[in-house]
Amino acid sequence: MSEESKVYKLRKALYGSKQAPRAWYSRIEGYFMKEKFEKCYYEHTLFVKKEGDSILIVSLYVDDLIYTGNSLTMLEEFKQSMMKEFAMTDLGKMKFFLGVEVIQDGRGIFINQQKYAEETLKKYGMEGCNAVKNPIVPGNKLSRAGGGDAADPTMFKQLVGSLRYLTATRPDLIYSVNLVSRYMENPNEQHLLAAKRILRYVQGTCGFGIRYKQGEGEKLVGFVDSDYAGDVDDRKSTSGYVFMLGGGAVSWASKKQPIVTLSTTEAEFVAAAYGACQAMWLRNILGEIGWAQEEGTTLFCDNSSTIKLSKNPVLHGRSKHIHVRYYFLRDLVNEEVILLKFCGTEDQLSDIMTKAVKLEVFERLRRRMEVCFKDE
Repeated sequence: MSEESKVYKLRKALYGSKQAPRAWYSRIEGYFMKEKFEKCYYEHTLFVKKEGDSILIVSLYVDDLIYTGNSLTMLEEFKQSMMKEFAMTDLGKMKFFLGVEVIQDGRGIFINQQKYAEETLKKYGMEGCNAVKNPIVPGNKLSRAGGGDAADPTMFKQLVGSLRYLTATRPDLIYSVNLVSRYMENPNEQHLLAAKRILRYVQGTCGFGIRYKQGEGEKLVGFVDSDYAGDVDDRKSTSGYVFMLGGGAVSWASKKQPIVTLSTTEAEFVAAAYGACQAMWLRNILGEIGWAQEEGTTLFCDNSSTIKLSKNPVLHGRSKHIHVRYYFLRDLVNEEVILLKFCGTEDQLSDIMTKAVKLEVFERLRRRMEVCFKDE
């Protein structure tokens, strides 16, 4: 009798099957609940356990986890409990996590992806290329039409994906990588040359990372900015934000806005609302791990009309068409959860998240985000 039409019935999820991640998360979540951890409402892979003044924080990524706390007893008890429950290996003090190198010393913490950057350069045959000082030339505009022969779409997508993972510790790359990723559908020679310039910049800055200084910058501070109609194809603007904590950048993004804005004020208002959403998420996370921000979080913006618009509808005639979802910002400002303040363009850290700036400006803002070599 033929049994070709029959299939195996799984009694439990096999490693590699699509149900496996959910089954594993349910299993480890059940363990954490049994051990009296609290799951963070705002980040479901973060678990916190408090006993009086002692705290234990565990962050989970599939089957890799890192943990920290202020009680050696709690740390040791957790380690022994995990080893009894699961077959696991203790790798000691964190040195590498998901391709990110972590160096902890007397000055603070330094994170970088030097090994990954070197492997990426080697993968695309750029390990011997000449280095450049910035990832994109100021004034260089890319478009869908581009120029030159068509490039291999698969290779181009792989290259952009590799660069995007590098932005986990490199806020100085985020705008240029975001820009080339818009042209993955039909890349051509112009787009490929722009991506290779980013690799040439990485060649000279392989050892760059972010330095967080001990005992410095305990207050969360954000910077939001926008260009105006920067995309030559659809005239949409680009929003950018960067948040600073512990002396270095902890969160950053560059993203093309979903709507066409009619003025710089409107573009900056949309960017500020985008940054305010991230500020709320970061405030909630910090509150869960015992670092609550008692005062409102300051967001620096370099457009005074946007600040006025966030406080009262003085420009109603010219702003009544702005989508209601962006007025979320006005509620946060009125409740003083977000403090929107003015800063000059020369002090606007997120300027390099939204446009290609001059080399001296790029290097100055990059240094202020504590993006540097380990020994600097």
